[in-house]
Amino acid sequence: MVIFLYHVALTALFGSGKTRCLKWWTLATILEIIPRHALGADHQWDGNLFATVGAQVDIWDPDRSEPINSFEWGKDTVLSVRFDPGDCNILITSGSDRSLTLYDLRMSSPARKLIMKTRCNSVCWNPREPMNFTAANEDTNCYSFDARKLDEAKIVHKGHVSAVMDIDYSPTGREFVTGSYDRTVRIFNYLGDHSREIYHTKRMQRVFCVKYTYDGTYLVSGSDDTNLRLWKSKASEQLGVLLPRERKKQEYQDALKERYKHLPEVKRIVRHRHLPKPIYNAANLRRTMIEAENRKEERRRKHSAPGSMTVQPFRKRRIIKEVE
Repeated sequence: MVIFLYHVALTALFGSGKTRCLKWWTLATILEIIPRHALGADHQWDGNLFATVGAQVDIWDPDRSEPINSFEWGKDTVLSVRFDPGDCNILITSGSDRSLTLYDLRMSSPARKLIMKTRCNSVCWNPREPMNFTAANEDTNCYSFDARKLDEAKIVHKGHVSAVMDIDYSPTGREFVTGSYDRTVRIFNYLGDHSREIYHTKRMQRVFCVKYTYDGTYLVSGSDDTNLRLWKSKASEQLGVLLPRERKKQEYQDALKERYKHLPEVKRIVRHRHLPKPIYNAANLRRTMIEAENRKEERRRKHSAPGSMTVQPFRKRRIIKEVE
């Protein structure tokens, strides 16, 4: 596996992989920085530094062959890293110890750590609301948090039937895309609890990485069958040059959908998607298990002494503790 990272000024390309080498490509030269194994990398939105993660979090300057700073909190492997688009000194990582950790480059130690019941495979900041981020979790859900208040999730995004492997926000910050072990790619509204679009093919296997293009028109997925696939962010959108009458017709249809989207008949048609049989059956089984668990919880609460059991919202149920 090779991880590529573009410099924000598009003048350099960083890469790391199983060769245990960090490399820096420019138009004229290739610079091998240092032999290290990295599982993830990210570059500052506004700055020259970039970070790699693996056994620890290393902060690099392209002009130096050694990390200018290193962070370590525990001995577990760090899986992914993302810099905050609003503050170039803030970054967040997800680890194999089921943690989400916030770092500040101006401090000598990590700032805060959130420990969940299951592992987060990837995490991504909202580019338009830099205080919010979303984590792709192994329990099939995605959790949106406010970095200032980590004791509960803002929104729980549901839909996948297997572990969510990667996540990326659109440039507008209003949608994000996820890739899952269930061999599907889903697009969520950043405030929605269910996906608005789902992509799948017969040959596509487990999806390990997804990315939005910078114009938000397309998204790219990389799967276990060694293929990259290019999808439209809006499946029904007509590409190419539109005539004025075509544009007006499309705007009118979109306005009608937006106006009547809450009607049951319209809502059912808009949300309906054909699913592969294994995913359809897995979703039904998961729905049955959740309903049975809710019935059991309700009966347990009904036959307990008044006030002995507290109802914990699902937004807090997957969080163990916050460490500072």
